Amino acid sequence: MTIGAVLSSLFAVVIALAAVLGLAWVLLKGLRKWQDRFQGDEEGGERPIRFLRAMPLGQTERVVMVEVRGETMLLGVTAGGISLLARWPEGAPAAITTESLR
Repeated sequence: MTIGAVLSSLFAVVIALAAVLGLAWVLLKGLRKWQDRFQGDEEGGERPIRFLRAMPLGQTERVVMVEVRGETMLLGVTAGGISLLARWPEGAPAAITTESLR
């Protein structure tokens, strides 16, 4: 096998890899736009539900803080379901106190 044949084969592999990566990038961008359309982008492109943070409490239990259209919510997530633990209205600081959990 000559050096020209090796370089030609290597060049073909690099071109094919670039084509596959480019196609994957275009498909991922398209899927993201399609997903955003069905998640209800509203009010200047903001999503109605925004994840803030989570803290695991056990194997399958965790506490999750989310923001839904300006309102902050503290949720308890277990294998059996999701429970609302606390809610703060729009503009109120989301400070966790013992009174807010009652």
